[in-house]
Amino acid sequence: MTTRKAATGTRTDAVRQAPPPHGGPAAQAAPVRVAVHAADPLTHAGVAGYVEGDPRLLLVDRTEQADATVLAADTVGGETLGALHRLAATRTTGPFLVIAGTRWTADIALAAECGVRAVLWRRDTTPDTFTRALLDLSEGRGCLPPDLQGRLLDQIERTYRDVLIPQGLAHTRRLTVREADILRLISEGCDLAEIAEKLAYSERTVKNILYRVMGRLELRNRAHAVSYAIRSGLI
Repeated sequence: MTTRKAATGTRTDAVRQAPPPHGGPAAQAAPVRVAVHAADPLTHAGVAGYVEGDPRLLLVDRTEQADATVLAADTVGGETLGALHRLAATRTTGPFLVIAGTRWTADIALAAECGVRAVLWRRDTTPDTFTRALLDLSEGRGCLPPDLQGRLLDQIERTYRDVLIPQGLAHTRRLTVREADILRLISEGCDLAEIAEKLAYSERTVKNILYRVMGRLELRNRAHAVSYAIRSGLI
């Protein structure tokens, strides 16, 4: 451990003392301090190698304060959420980048509550995507794969529809994502069959969603629903 810390310190000094490229400013940005957690030594070594391979990143010990923390797991489920929760409780991790292997079964909203702000699928992870995700985290940004973004939006919609509205905690004259999509497609001239095909729903589901929003907003027909949504700036 002593040898590793000494090497880390030498690398940090080298980054700070390196001459600015192409005549740039003398002051170099401090590297992003990154901690790495993985289920097995081989994966840990691989991820740590990515960190050590870029001068904009600095590998730190798990017990040190980090600007961001990488957690690599083959399957991201309840056990991974527990690990994220325990790590977040130490208040030394910064936001999390999760590198997921073959499956993601965890509740994406709970993962966000634990501090997950970026996810990369292992099969798509390269040194460039890895470093960019960590630099984005250090600047307050995040990134999720499109499939996980969809899950998160669906969960937000279900919470709004099934929890907030029934308990009177939300404005009932607002459209959910699915309702807005359906009204937008109706306004573009699509019939129910076309809408079902575009959104990968059954026609019955599309019809039920449409009738539900019309009843909630007290609208007479589809044309009235589209007109209301456009006038209200909802679509």
